[in-house]
This record gives sequence, C-alpha cells and structure tokens, in this order.
Amino acid sequence: MSHKPFRFSLQSFNTDSPKNWRNLIAKTEDLGYSTFFLADHFLSEGPALDTTGHPPQMLAATPAIAMALEQTTTLRVGCRVFCNDYRHAITLIKEAATMDYLSGGRYEFGLGAGWIKAEYEAVGLSFDEFPERFARFAETVEAYKAFMSGELIELNGESLQWSGFKGIPSTPQQPHPPIMIGGGSKKILTYAGEQADIVSLNFNNRAGTIGLDGMNSGMAEQTAKKVNWIKNGAGDRFKDIELEIGAYTTIVTDHAAPTAAAIGEQLGMSAEDVLQHPHCLIGSIDYICDELIRRREQYGISYVAVLDDGTNNMVDEFAPVVARLAGK
Repeated sequence: MSHKPFRFSLQSFNTDSPKNWRNLIAKTEDLGYSTFFLADHFLSEGPALDTTGHPPQMLAATPAIAMALEQTTTLRVGCRVFCNDYRHAITLIKEAATMDYLSGGRYEFGLGAGWIKAEYEAVGLSFDEFPERFARFAETVEAYKAFMSGELIELNGESLQWSGFKGIPSTPQQPHPPIMIGGGSKKILTYAGEQADIVSLNFNNRAGTIGLDGMNSGMAEQTAKKVNWIKNGAGDRFKDIELEIGAYTTIVTDHAAPTAAAIGEQLGMSAEDVLQHPHCLIGSIDYICDELIRRREQYGISYVAVLDDGTNNMVDEFAPVVARLAGK
C-alpha cells in the first residue's frame, strides 16, 4: 500500500507580541513545516470560555492568515478550520480566492460545521441542531467549488441563492485551493470523503465542549472507524485524499511511560491507551518518528498538526521530527 509523504503543520492560538508572532511564522517556514494554521474562534478569557475547555484565541483568522502569507515565500497558510456559521459564505470564499491569488497558490481552505455551543451563545448566534448546521455547511462547500470554477454561478439552496456572476480572482491552485473538511461524526466524515482534498480527523464534538467524551471518540479503535467512513464516502478517490490529524497532546520526553500514566489517570485511560491515542504524541524523537510511521501504515495519516499556545515552544521541540520525516 502506497502512502502520501509526511507533511507537518504548526497551529497557533496566542502570542505575547506581534514581533514574537512574526518570528514564530518565520521559524515555522525555516524549520521545514509545510503549513502554518490559525483556528477560527473568538472567545477570550471569561465565563463563556470557561465552560468549553478550549484555549482562548487572540487573533482573527483571516487577517492573520493574510499577513502570514505576505511574510513568507514557501510556507502554506490556512485555517484549521473556519466555522461555517461565523461569516457569510460569499465573504469567506472571495477572501480565500484573493489570498490564494496574491500568495501565488499557498492557501489551504479548511471548513467545518461549527461545534462550540457557548461561543455561539456568547454572541447571540443560534446553535442549531447538527443536521441544520451540516446542511448550511454542505451548501458552502458547493458554493466554494462553484465560485472557484470560474463559470457562471447558479445556486438555489436553502441558505444560499446565488446567480448571475462568476467567481474572481482565478486562483493559481486549480480547480481550487485544496479544501480541508474537519470533523468526527460519521455524517461529516463520509461527506468529507466525497468532497474534500484533505480530511481532518477530529474528535466527535457532539457535546459542544472539549472533554472526556471527545477524547474517547478519538481513540485508536474509533479512529479506524472514522477512516472507514472516509473510505466509504470517497470510493475510488480515496487514494487522492490526504488524511490529517491534530496531535493535541504532544510531549517530547525520555519518560514516556510515566508521563502517559499521569495523563491517563486524569482521563480514566491506561498509559498504553494514551501512548497509542492518535491525537497524542508522547516520547522521544525516535519514538515519535517510529509511531508516526506506524500510524501512517495503520490509518493512512500523513499530515500532522502540532499546537503552539504561545508558551510551549512546540515549533522548536517538534522540529527534529519535521527534519527527519517531512516529505518522506
């Protein structure tokens, strides 16, 4: 079985100064990471965020992506992933085309149906049941592809009715900048198999918060099921899809077993469950490299994101893995 070469991304949430943020982007490019990602959240510290288990995000995604693209020459930049309900689809898609056009084809477009209930409620957005959110999201995916085609657009959906215009600017990446669809449910991952270029395996965030339910939904057995859902949706095109995952708990250490045991004790998992959890990478550089190769063999995952929260220096700690495996 052939596999796609490894790519690695750094996802940033916070920074203590504009200068340090620019330095982080430059270092991400210099150290050989493929992609620099933002997330798409707006809650700062406070009671609304406290209920979610999610870190605060300082920077708005779109202007930060644009500035990162302007600062770099080879680094790909995008959002992992935009929440479909947070802005009008025409604005989001026109901005995507513009950033790909101006960067010479280095933009990656990530989209999800939205999941943090408290974030919706904090700004008065209606947090509809998943079928309604999914339907709007699927219409945006259709609209994205129609806009990027350069053909006259005629959409007559429930939430989007567009007609009488063509999408411009034309993007360097054809037929469109690669679309990443993220999620953890059978419905969205099957759909991602049908429509996406990159599928981001995530927790099933049906609870609307980060917690034990989501963590359990990302364990090894459940991840294998998710890959099968993607395969079922993709059919013959599965070989062309890149599978991506967030290594949300990444710890470079020579004391993997006790570290995993301590984490597992908090989560009600065994140390072995934590070490083999597809969203965790805990161990030495040698161990992490071997584990990533094993997981690529097992699941087909070749695209891995590690998180920078502004304090953990992950860009440097994980750099030896990038140097060893990127492109191989």
